[in-house]
Amino acid sequence: MSGTHEITELLGDGIADELRESVHAVAEVLPGIYTFDTMDLAYENRRKEGRELYDRSVASMQRTGVGFKYPTATIEESPNAVLRKLLKFSVIHRPISSIPGIKTNFTGKLDLDIIRIATGGTYDDPGQMIGDYAAASLRIVDRKTCEQAARYAFSVAMRERKSLTSSSKYTIQRITDGLFEDIVQEVANEFQYSGQIEHRRELFDALLAKLVMDPENFQVVLVLNEYGDFLSDLASGMVGSLGLGASVSLAFSEKGQVAAAMFDATHGTAPDIAGQNKANPTAILLAFSMMLKHLGDTQSGEALRKGLFECLDAGETTGDIGGPHNTESFTREVIERVRANLAE
Repeated sequence: MSGTHEITELLGDGIADELRESVHAVAEVLPGIYTFDTMDLAYENRRKEGRELYDRSVASMQRTGVGFKYPTATIEESPNAVLRKLLKFSVIHRPISSIPGIKTNFTGKLDLDIIRIATGGTYDDPGQMIGDYAAASLRIVDRKTCEQAARYAFSVAMRERKSLTSSSKYTIQRITDGLFEDIVQEVANEFQYSGQIEHRRELFDALLAKLVMDPENFQVVLVLNEYGDFLSDLASGMVGSLGLGASVSLAFSEKGQVAAAMFDATHGTAPDIAGQNKANPTAILLAFSMMLKHLGDTQSGEALRKGLFECLDAGETTGDIGGPHNTESFTREVIERVRANLAE
């Protein structure tokens, strides 16, 4: 339902300003009212204000519950990593689907929601040397985080009427991955999703092969940290681009409800084209579409996503993917289609 929504807006570097102009231009034609509490996370501001800037950003997002982040340069620190730690983001949701008009080496159709536990695994432990000839790292799987991710994944599957696959190496990593799979099954049983949603397990290596061979068999996939990292890049390559995707990072309350959600594009700052009106806003607008749906403005979110795909399918794209448009003219094309979709 359209209404008034306040959003924490996190500015960035490189092409961030051009992307912001595109987002605001689209927001102005939507039926909802969107106000922005803006925090400037550009590198110069981060260097000048330090932790105080991050604290203000976190406080704003905790108040609004929703953050919208533009690309930031990783210099001295990663703003994404800092925000992930401060806001305790534990799950990343990345939808990946075949994109009309984008040439790929893969002929199948992909419509995948990757839900990745964003903490633990071996990524949280850099490891240590054992003597001069061996190294070891600790693999961590946390029950609470797995429960949060599983409940969120099943809610997505139920809302979208999709099947859910949990994937790991549970036959080899019997303790860690086995715990993950046990928790997923407990959540399925607890909420009695089993009779309404098809849930199955797949070994992760088999999942990768089956995804390429029979992509239509996979819709929502729930995975541990490293597996989600690998799977996201594979799926992005299958649809033809690492830079046309969007995602949301999620933090949860003690009761398991989403407490904060930060939406962003998966690409970087592209400093080589900054200020030249060449930036492709597709990914950031897909992130905006995701955020609209999260806020309950489903009609607007769908109208924007459909409008983007209509532009891409018609070849009305920016120059980086072979189209005739710059950032501003592409945004105008999208807006025209959004208006038409809303009118329907």
